[in-house]
Amino acid sequence: MKQRSMREKFPCAVFTDMFSHIRKLKMEEEIVLCAANSYEQKYYLNPEFEMLPESIKQELNIMCVLYTEDVGGILMVFYDEDGNLEFRVDHEENDFSFDEIGSVLKIKQLQQTKQELFESLELFYKVFYLGEEVDLEEE
Repeated sequence: MKQRSMREKFPCAVFTDMFSHIRKLKMEEEIVLCAANSYEQKYYLNPEFEMLPESIKQELNIMCVLYTEDVGGILMVFYDEDGNLEFRVDHEENDFSFDEIGSVLKIKQLQQTKQELFESLELFYKVFYLGEEVDLEEE
């Protein structure tokens, strides 16, 4: 089975109007937190997460925009069905300046340098969106 491109899967939400008409983008059971598109030079934060502290929203914005400026393409940060943060990267087929190797390395770097941020965002999502109870006591 041929894997569909992100353009085919999410034509109106992701690429045509760069998220302006969506409240929540569901990809199976995935919820987009934020995204950046180097082709349209736009950043998107899902309105469902507007209640996040301004410093966190700014950090996500800077992280996504710098990523796309660095390697190109489109970066989406989303929650999977279990509340874990994941990254999805796409690029236009004829974009020969997209750095695939740099993309993988940059994602790994972000996962290391932003680990505390990502863990906090995952905890936030699991508690407030999935309704999980969390035991904050140390063992």
